[in-house]
Amino acid sequence: MSVDGKLLQFSAGCVTVVGMSKPLALVYYSNLLPGSQLAVQLQDLGYRVQAFNRAALLPPACEREKPLVVIAELWPAGEACDAIAKLKANPATQHLPVLAYSPSHDAATQARAKEAGVNLLAGHAAVAGHLPQLLDQILQVE
Repeated sequence: MSVDGKLLQFSAGCVTVVGMSKPLALVYYSNLLPGSQLAVQLQDLGYRVQAFNRAALLPPACEREKPLVVIAELWPAGEACDAIAKLKANPATQHLPVLAYSPSHDAATQARAKEAGVNLLAGHAAVAGHLPQLLDQILQVE
């Protein structure tokens, strides 16, 4: 498909202008194995990935790098939710879609994440098994 003479490529939640750089996903995780697997999945879907092991690094990186999507592990919940709340409070980054996942189904963590401004909350298994569909859902333009 082309728009204004530019060829667009659609795939797994990404719209890429052919000849342009890949869309950027910023990812925070504290658990190495599932987090690194998520980064590889995103790369396989055509994203550039910048990963962080400290949630506090997300807000300034989002403002500087202007990613298409932010994905955050909610562990430790306080650190991740604080970073997400800062993203959503900043006019320069509040529009960014945030997909958060949790290794547990702790109701208090989920409530805190929603209060912080998470757009979509899922369990780790759901993110690992259905990442393309979750990206499609979170990136839909309303």
